Amino acid sequence: MVNPMIFQGVHAVLFALFRADETLDHDAMAAQVDYCIDKGCHGITVLGLATEVLKLTLPERLALIESVGRAVGGRVPYSVTVAGNSVAEQVTLCRAAQEAGADWLILQPPMSGNFGADVYLEFFARIAEQTNLPVALQNAPQYLGRALSGDDIARLRQRCPNVVAVKSEDAALGVQNIISTAGAGIHVLGGRGGLELTDNLRNGCEGFVLAPDIAPVAARVFDLWQKGEHEAAETLYAAMLPEITFVMQSLEHLITYGKRVFGVAAGLPIHDRAPCLPPSPQGLKLMQRWARHLQGLDAPSQ
Repeated sequence: MVNPMIFQGVHAVLFALFRADETLDHDAMAAQVDYCIDKGCHGITVLGLATEVLKLTLPERLALIESVGRAVGGRVPYSVTVAGNSVAEQVTLCRAAQEAGADWLILQPPMSGNFGADVYLEFFARIAEQTNLPVALQNAPQYLGRALSGDDIARLRQRCPNVVAVKSEDAALGVQNIISTAGAGIHVLGGRGGLELTDNLRNGCEGFVLAPDIAPVAARVFDLWQKGEHEAAETLYAAMLPEITFVMQSLEHLITYGKRVFGVAAGLPIHDRAPCLPPSPQGLKLMQRWARHLQGLDAPSQ
């Protein structure tokens, strides 16, 4: 029986933090986990698009799964995004996640080739059948160029009972369609950097997977909404929306500038791993402005 509470709230999908020589900095990653939990995030996710997963080798991904799981230490639900171009690769990552104490998995479609829905359904089924963990599917057509319909997801759920959730990174109307067609009992989480967050709460999203630049403030929006303080939630969301708009120009923009917004807040140095979008002087000025703005929203006024 799946505990539905593992999906509730705002799950911070960690940025990949590197040293100046572009190697992974596991101590900084642990500090990022502590920062997100201390700031009220409800869960931790690793190896998502914000973690620059496609730049990481398989050994690096396996090491991150283990070190982040150790840093989380059961304090909040821990989820792992599973990206890989073969069934064997994804199953290897799923098993590592389970050993590291993950509570649930997020499966990404393979990036090699572009196929019809039946090919992806068979791919996901073969992986889901080899894990006991609850499984979510990442539906992110804007970022991955591949997606399943609600009807496709309903078919997969009939075959694999542990496929219980969708991370639906789509416009609010697309998210609503998934909720209405994927079948009763599906857990739906939003993404897209927090765009249309309150509309997706109205749609029935149970949670969100968001990068740590805005995740702490988004967690406060979520908490206000859950308490029925919808007007206060809308006001806070409106105040954070300009920063969301700034960083979500593209995934590359998020990695360059959103990570630096987080770095300012957490007091951690930020180093890039090539290839990346080089920060511009004007971009850094805007980043500093929005970092200061978010820090002003970071905690309730006394």
